[in-house]
Amino acid sequence: MAAPASSPDDLEAVRAVVDALKAFPAEEQRRILRWAQEKLGLSTGPSPAAVATVAATPVEAGAAISTSTPRPRDIRAFLQEKGPSSDNQFAAAVAYYFAFEAPESEKKSEITASDLQHATRLSGRERLKRPIYTLHNASKRGYLDKGRARGSFRINTVGENLVAMAMPGTDTDGSGARKRPTTRRVSRKARPGRRK
Repeated sequence: MAAPASSPDDLEAVRAVVDALKAFPAEEQRRILRWAQEKLGLSTGPSPAAVATVAATPVEAGAAISTSTPRPRDIRAFLQEKGPSSDNQFAAAVAYYFAFEAPESEKKSEITASDLQHATRLSGRERLKRPIYTLHNASKRGYLDKGRARGSFRINTVGENLVAMAMPGTDTDGSGARKRPTTRRVSRKARPGRRK
Protein backbone atom coordinates (compact mmCIF):
# COMPACT_ATOMS: atom_id res chain seq x y z
CA MET A 1 0.00 0.00 0.00
CA ALA A 2 1.43 3.36 -1.07
CA ALA A 3 2.01 5.99 1.57
CA PRO A 4 -0.50 8.87 1.38
CA ALA A 5 0.85 11.96 -0.35
CA SER A 6 1.74 14.62 2.16
CA SER A 7 -0.11 17.91 1.89
CA PRO A 8 1.95 20.90 0.74
CA ASP A 9 3.64 22.83 3.54
CA ASP A 10 2.55 26.46 3.32
CA LEU A 11 5.37 27.71 5.56
CA GLU A 12 7.92 26.00 3.32
CA ALA A 13 6.33 27.78 0.34
CA VAL A 14 6.61 31.11 2.18
CA ARG A 15 10.30 30.44 2.91
CA ALA A 16 10.92 29.63 -0.77
CA VAL A 17 9.22 32.86 -1.89
CA VAL A 18 11.12 34.95 0.68
CA ASP A 19 14.45 33.37 -0.35
CA ALA A 20 13.71 34.04 -4.03
CA LEU A 21 12.80 37.70 -3.42
CA LYS A 22 15.48 38.61 -0.85
CA ALA A 23 17.93 39.96 -3.43
CA PHE A 24 15.43 42.42 -4.94
CA PRO A 25 14.63 45.95 -3.70
CA ALA A 26 11.23 46.41 -2.00
CA GLU A 27 9.54 48.03 -5.03
CA GLU A 28 10.60 45.16 -7.31
CA GLN A 29 9.46 42.62 -4.68
CA ARG A 30 5.98 44.18 -4.72
CA ARG A 31 5.86 44.13 -8.52
CA ILE A 32 7.00 40.47 -8.71
CA LEU A 33 4.39 39.45 -6.15
CA ARG A 34 1.70 41.35 -8.08
CA TRP A 35 2.72 39.58 -11.32
CA ALA A 36 2.66 36.21 -9.56
CA GLN A 37 -0.85 36.96 -8.28
CA GLU A 38 -1.96 37.80 -11.82
CA LYS A 39 -0.37 34.62 -13.16
CA LEU A 40 -2.19 32.53 -10.55
CA GLY A 41 -5.49 34.32 -11.24
CA LEU A 42 -5.70 35.81 -7.74
CA SER A 43 -7.06 39.28 -7.00
CA THR A 44 -4.30 41.89 -6.89
CA GLY A 45 -5.48 43.63 -3.71
CA PRO A 46 -4.16 42.19 -0.44
CA SER A 47 -6.79 40.51 1.71
CA PRO A 48 -7.13 41.63 5.35
CA ALA A 49 -6.04 38.12 6.42
CA ALA A 50 -2.88 38.36 4.31
CA VAL A 51 -2.06 41.77 5.79
CA ALA A 52 -2.62 40.44 9.32
CA THR A 53 -0.42 37.39 8.61
CA VAL A 54 2.43 39.55 7.32
CA ALA A 55 2.09 41.90 10.30
CA ALA A 56 2.15 38.96 12.74
CA THR A 57 5.14 37.24 11.11
CA PRO A 58 8.27 37.84 13.21
CA VAL A 59 11.27 39.33 11.43
CA GLU A 60 14.30 37.05 11.38
CA ALA A 61 17.24 38.24 13.42
CA GLY A 62 19.68 40.23 11.33
CA ALA A 63 17.19 40.76 8.49
CA ALA A 64 17.34 44.25 7.03
CA ILE A 65 14.10 46.20 7.00
CA SER A 66 13.81 47.95 3.66
CA THR A 67 12.74 51.56 3.70
CA SER A 68 11.97 52.83 0.25
CA THR A 69 11.66 56.49 -0.63
CA PRO A 70 8.10 57.74 -1.06
CA ARG A 71 6.84 57.46 -4.61
CA PRO A 72 6.05 60.65 -6.49
CA ARG A 73 2.37 61.37 -5.98
CA ASP A 74 1.68 63.81 -8.81
CA ILE A 75 1.70 62.83 -12.44
CA ARG A 76 4.06 65.61 -13.52
CA ALA A 77 6.84 64.43 -11.17
CA PHE A 78 6.25 60.80 -12.13
CA LEU A 79 6.45 61.49 -15.88
CA GLN A 80 9.55 63.68 -15.44
CA GLU A 81 11.21 60.85 -13.52
CA LYS A 82 10.30 58.25 -16.16
CA GLY A 83 11.05 60.46 -19.19
CA PRO A 84 8.99 58.68 -21.88
CA SER A 85 10.67 59.20 -25.25
CA SER A 86 7.68 58.52 -27.49
CA ASP A 87 3.91 58.89 -27.43
CA ASN A 88 3.54 55.12 -27.00
CA GLN A 89 5.80 55.16 -23.95
CA PHE A 90 3.93 58.22 -22.66
CA ALA A 91 0.62 56.34 -22.90
CA ALA A 92 2.11 53.36 -21.03
CA ALA A 93 3.54 55.62 -18.32
CA VAL A 94 0.21 57.41 -17.85
CA ALA A 95 -1.68 54.11 -17.58
CA TYR A 96 0.94 52.82 -15.09
CA TYR A 97 0.66 56.01 -13.03
CA PHE A 98 -3.11 55.80 -12.70
CA ALA A 99 -3.01 52.06 -11.93
CA PHE A 100 -0.22 52.06 -9.32
CA GLU A 101 1.23 55.46 -8.43
CA ALA A 102 -1.69 57.89 -8.21
CA PRO A 103 -3.22 58.88 -4.88
CA GLU A 104 -6.05 56.53 -3.89
CA SER A 105 -8.73 59.06 -4.86
CA GLU A 106 -7.33 59.27 -8.43
CA LYS A 107 -6.46 55.60 -9.04
CA LYS A 108 -8.12 53.86 -11.95
CA SER A 109 -7.38 50.60 -13.68
CA GLU A 110 -8.28 51.88 -17.17
CA ILE A 111 -7.62 55.15 -18.97
CA THR A 112 -9.27 56.88 -21.93
CA ALA A 113 -8.21 59.44 -24.52
CA SER A 114 -9.39 62.26 -22.25
CA ASP A 115 -7.22 60.94 -19.39
CA LEU A 116 -4.23 60.83 -21.73
CA GLN A 117 -4.84 64.37 -23.01
CA HIS A 118 -5.35 65.62 -19.45
CA ALA A 119 -1.98 64.07 -18.54
CA THR A 120 -0.29 66.05 -21.33
CA ARG A 121 -1.66 69.26 -19.81
CA LEU A 122 -0.59 68.35 -16.27
CA SER A 123 2.88 67.26 -17.34
CA GLY A 124 3.58 70.15 -19.71
CA ARG A 125 3.91 67.81 -22.70
CA GLU A 126 2.76 68.91 -26.15
CA ARG A 127 -0.92 68.03 -26.73
CA LEU A 128 -1.58 64.88 -28.73
CA LYS A 129 -3.41 65.44 -32.02
CA ARG A 130 -5.46 62.23 -31.64
CA PRO A 131 -4.95 60.65 -28.22
CA ILE A 132 -7.20 57.68 -29.03
CA TYR A 133 -4.81 56.75 -31.86
CA THR A 134 -1.92 56.93 -29.41
CA LEU A 135 -3.73 54.49 -27.10
CA HIS A 136 -4.45 52.11 -29.98
CA ASN A 137 -0.79 52.31 -31.11
CA ALA A 138 0.47 51.61 -27.59
CA SER A 139 -1.88 48.62 -27.52
CA LYS A 140 -0.48 47.36 -30.85
CA ARG A 141 3.04 47.69 -29.43
CA GLY A 142 1.97 45.42 -26.58
CA TYR A 143 2.09 47.97 -23.74
CA LEU A 144 -1.68 48.24 -23.13
CA ASP A 145 -4.68 45.95 -23.31
CA LYS A 146 -8.16 47.08 -24.32
CA GLY A 147 -10.41 47.78 -21.36
CA ARG A 148 -13.98 46.79 -20.64
CA ALA A 149 -15.56 49.94 -22.06
CA ARG A 150 -15.10 51.11 -25.63
CA GLY A 151 -12.10 53.43 -25.91
CA SER A 152 -10.60 52.42 -22.56
CA PHE A 153 -7.20 50.78 -22.08
CA ARG A 154 -5.27 49.27 -19.17
CA ILE A 155 -1.59 48.63 -18.57
CA ASN A 156 -0.44 45.01 -18.99
CA THR A 157 2.66 43.26 -17.66
CA VAL A 158 4.73 44.19 -20.75
CA GLY A 159 3.84 47.85 -20.23
CA GLU A 160 4.51 47.57 -16.50
CA ASN A 161 7.93 46.13 -17.23
CA LEU A 162 8.67 48.91 -19.73
CA VAL A 163 7.74 51.67 -17.30
CA ALA A 164 9.21 50.13 -14.15
CA MET A 165 12.42 48.65 -15.56
CA ALA A 166 13.35 50.38 -18.82
CA MET A 167 12.37 53.99 -18.09
CA PRO A 168 14.20 56.29 -17.95
CA GLY A 169 17.14 55.62 -20.21
CA THR A 170 15.41 53.31 -22.61
CA ASP A 171 17.11 53.08 -25.97
CA THR A 172 14.01 52.28 -27.97
CA ASP A 173 11.85 54.72 -29.87
CA GLY A 174 8.58 53.16 -28.73
CA SER A 175 8.31 51.09 -31.87
CA GLY A 176 10.26 48.21 -30.38
CA ALA A 177 13.24 48.89 -32.63
CA ARG A 178 16.50 49.89 -31.02
CA LYS A 179 17.80 53.30 -31.93
CA ARG A 180 20.95 53.25 -33.99
CA PRO A 181 23.75 55.55 -32.93
CA THR A 182 24.11 58.56 -35.14
CA THR A 183 27.25 58.62 -37.24
CA ARG A 184 28.78 61.52 -39.07
CA ARG A 185 29.23 61.08 -42.76
CA VAL A 186 32.51 62.29 -44.14
CA SER A 187 32.33 63.73 -47.62
CA ARG A 188 34.69 62.41 -50.26
CA LYS A 189 36.48 65.74 -50.50
CA ALA A 190 37.33 65.71 -46.81
CA ARG A 191 38.74 62.17 -46.72
CA PRO A 192 42.52 62.22 -46.29
CA GLY A 193 44.76 60.31 -48.70
CA ARG A 194 42.13 60.23 -51.42
CA ARG A 195 43.35 60.84 -54.97
CA LYS A 196 41.48 63.38 -57.06
